Amino acid sequence: MSPAIFLAQIGAEAHAQLPHVEGYAYPNEQNVLWSVLIVIYPYITGLVAGAFIMASLVRVFNVKALTPVYRLALLTALAFLLCAPLPLLLHLGHPERCLEVMMTPHLSSPMAMFGFVYAWYIMAVLLLELWLDYRHDFVRWGQQEPGLKGLMYRWLTLGVKDVSPAALHFDDRMGLVVTIIGIPSAFLLHGYVGFIFGSIKANPWWGNVLMPVIFVFSAIVSGIALCVFIYTELSWFRRKEVDDDCIDEMGKFLFYALLVDFSIESLDWLHRLYSADESIHVLKQLAAGKLFYTMLVGQLCLGTLIPLLMLGATQMFREEIPNFVRRRLYYFSALLIMAGVLLMRWNVVIGGQLFSKSLRGFTTFKLELSGQEGWLVGLGLMLLPFLILVLLIRIFLPVEKAHGAEAPGAPTPVVSV
Repeated sequence: MSPAIFLAQIGAEAHAQLPHVEGYAYPNEQNVLWSVLIVIYPYITGLVAGAFIMASLVRVFNVKALTPVYRLALLTALAFLLCAPLPLLLHLGHPERCLEVMMTPHLSSPMAMFGFVYAWYIMAVLLLELWLDYRHDFVRWGQQEPGLKGLMYRWLTLGVKDVSPAALHFDDRMGLVVTIIGIPSAFLLHGYVGFIFGSIKANPWWGNVLMPVIFVFSAIVSGIALCVFIYTELSWFRRKEVDDDCIDEMGKFLFYALLVDFSIESLDWLHRLYSADESIHVLKQLAAGKLFYTMLVGQLCLGTLIPLLMLGATQMFREEIPNFVRRRLYYFSALLIMAGVLLMRWNVVIGGQLFSKSLRGFTTFKLELSGQEGWLVGLGLMLLPFLILVLLIRIFLPVEKAHGAEAPGAPTPVVSV
């Protein structure tokens, strides 16, 4: 028997035993180790970074039209940041092991550094900025609200009850400093996730110097889209008129951010196709085969091109398009963009594990219904930040708040929800 026939028989027997494997794959590449939890983790952290950038446009870059969404963006970033570590903890299996990262730091591991980046961002940036912005309101609300709610507001003042003009000016200036520090911190929070994938040289889908940049800009796009979605939903739920200047400004920034993100991802693929190394054939097979619907249909067409056309139309024909039509274009564009960025995370995390290092074989991934890595757990992790945000809005964003009162440093009246 010739060696070719012998190898063909072995390949046929292996394929019969492993029906989910196509072609030539190594035995340790049968299973996808990073599943839906690792898809959700960079998606949630990206929403945090993007929402914080939206708030920074008001305080740092003085975009007055975005004032109505300033505090909403900060609360959104906090709600999603509180849930950011949960996918990693559930994937770890033994959540108590996470304490080892803090007690025995391993500086050469970018994944191990997440604990320090997370602690810095939530304690030294986001919570501090929220406290500086809300301190005057905490003092007033603590004096006006009775019962446990008033006690909570008084506790949140941390004993600092000076509301003199000099003290409020100091809070505003310190908030500006914290926000300026928070912008590179937001880039670091999500950019390092792309750094983890981009530094894996053995995987041609991941090993790319543009990966951190792609992750950062897709995070900005998804975070701004999330703010558009939440602001529109909250206004409709509270039966308040949407501020057209605000929603137009958010739509403008969303359009330009999406355009830059699409340009960078296109540059990435053009470079891959032009360089045409030995892995390009398997990447093209993957994109045209197993990732056809999630990548070409979902991410590219529905999540990028259609929102670009919709948002571009609102920028070119703003005066001709009625206000209610523009609002719905922004709303549906935001939904499509958030779904497209989620599919992009799926394509990177799952797609990068579907082909073999032999570049001649593929495996198949099936998402389970239940279990530690099931889609029910993933759905719960996706809904949890929204539930936390609802609670934060009820406590810290009263229903009758005037738009102009949401600017940094401006007090707000107390109105029960």
